[in-house]
Amino acid sequence: MNLALTEEQLSVREAFAELFQAESTPARVRAAEGAGFDERLWRLYAATGALGIGVPPELGGGGGGLLDLVLVAEEAGRHLASIPFTEAAAAARLLARLGASELLEPALTGRPIVTLATGAGPLDQQLLSAGAIADAALSLRTDSLRYVTRPAGAPRSPAANVGALPLARWAVTDPGVPVADGTAAGAAFAVALDEVRVLRAAALTGLAAEAIAIGARYATTRQAFGQPIGAYQAVAHPLADAVTAADGARLLAWKACWALEAGRGEGPELAAMAFAFAAETASFAAAHSLHVHGGYGFTQEYDIQLYYRRAKAWATSLADPRRELLTVADRRFGPAAAAGAVSAMAAGTG
Repeated sequence: MNLALTEEQLSVREAFAELFQAESTPARVRAAEGAGFDERLWRLYAATGALGIGVPPELGGGGGGLLDLVLVAEEAGRHLASIPFTEAAAAARLLARLGASELLEPALTGRPIVTLATGAGPLDQQLLSAGAIADAALSLRTDSLRYVTRPAGAPRSPAANVGALPLARWAVTDPGVPVADGTAAGAAFAVALDEVRVLRAAALTGLAAEAIAIGARYATTRQAFGQPIGAYQAVAHPLADAVTAADGARLLAWKACWALEAGRGEGPELAAMAFAFAAETASFAAAHSLHVHGGYGFTQEYDIQLYYRRAKAWATSLADPRRELLTVADRRFGPAAAAGAVSAMAAGTG
């Protein structure tokens, strides 16, 4: 796997690092917590053409690939961007993949905000990760992919959650507009979900990297017994472990990105691995950095609590990371029921 970025990819990363550094400051993140959404940042983000980075030029996009979006997600995670960047990017690529240009064209402008119904079961039983701000959702029901517009009366205030995310349920009665049917719909939606896994993994990796940096900066300035607390092994060694884990999470997300783009069979397995490992890494990194701050880390004045809360929420709003390990197992070894039948036959009991 070649890890060297092209000049264009380096430019993408630099441009969005500058955007989020300027427009997603800790003060702006705090100000957006009530709604779970920064409207100004979203307008600026859409104006850059970011929503079309992973869409072919003939459909109005920038012609980039999944790795370009991963680079953007890393920077968004590093600065806790209060916008639905992962689902919106995957939704745009899904519409492009299915040739739904009439739905894709307005989505690339940022209005309407289109999200993905990533949970299992009917749409009205799901807690949508961008439900309080989205205007439409792509939802798979049995073998039909539907574009469902926001129902009248759907809540604009997010459901209470630790990460200040714009979570909400929709009471859906309209079945929506069919986008694709049959096995093609299911296959395309499965790819989109794996792309969300990879993008969420990238965002969590960026979050972990910045949480470590915050903890390290504090550890070099806070004094205890006449020296910086970073000189003590109980502080320094977990931070070093977190750095190693964050590097591994980033490499795994990049490898999953490459495998999905190349159409390799292990792509879906790696996507689930990347999400599960990044979620664990971000949680550990943010938790240790918070503990480095002592009691201060739990107060609203310190930025590390913003990272600690989102490390939990960004992961669990998509899936339970521990249960996601079962997805990894199913994709590597086959569904549990089938594996059990094989084991029984091998033991002579089937």
